[in-house]
Amino acid sequence: MTIRDDHALAADLAAEAGERLLRVRERTGFADPSALRAEGDRSSHIFLMESLARLRPSDSVLSEEATREERLDPRRLSASRVWIVDPLDGTREFSEEGRSDWAVHVALWEAGRLTAGAVALPAQGRTLSTAEPPKPPSYDGGRFRIAVSRTRPPEFVQRLAYLAGADLVPIGSAGAKISAVLTGEVEAYVHAGGQYEWDSAAPVAVAQAAGAHASRIDGSELTYNQADPSLPDILVSLPELATSLLAGIRDLHR
Repeated sequence: MTIRDDHALAADLAAEAGERLLRVRERTGFADPSALRAEGDRSSHIFLMESLARLRPSDSVLSEEATREERLDPRRLSASRVWIVDPLDGTREFSEEGRSDWAVHVALWEAGRLTAGAVALPAQGRTLSTAEPPKPPSYDGGRFRIAVSRTRPPEFVQRLAYLAGADLVPIGSAGAKISAVLTGEVEAYVHAGGQYEWDSAAPVAVAQAAGAHASRIDGSELTYNQADPSLPDILVSLPELATSLLAGIRDLHR
């Protein structure tokens, strides 16, 4: 088992889960969004859990779709290797015909840090991974764009955008938002109001490998494989914007 193997495995599993989800969409249709969301979550979770049990039997797994008892399993906290997965990030967008801003997340945490990860964007036909990190565009000044939630953009982010001279761009899943920073569709993603480790572990692994900034909105480190998997806020941006965005956020919270 090598580090390169883990990068490739994350990318392969995320991409395959994404292909399976596209088939679920095609087979189930959009007439009953609740049924489509449930089948997408269920089938992708089963595929990832069975695959990791077969290919990495000694590793622990933290999945969004795990039961409460599985999430609280104390063996995960003492494990040296934990896969953190979101089988379907953006279930709302997955169940809406024509939307492509949903994702599959597969990340590996080892001894205190993220070491591999992949974000599949199946409806966009691409997978971003630490195997071949994307190269984010450079920022050369001027007005920039901040990705925010489609349904619940934090009020302070709206004030931040006004003060910084930025435009807000609503995008669906967290993985799609962070991927948009890395592909040049936006320059930053700011969120506060509640997330969990599986929402950001894989995209943060890819963002860090790509050289982007990723932190809590107070500038502190994002930490994973905690007893409580909640991660309430996050900032991912091009590195040139991180200092000014953190300063702006700090000023707004005084």
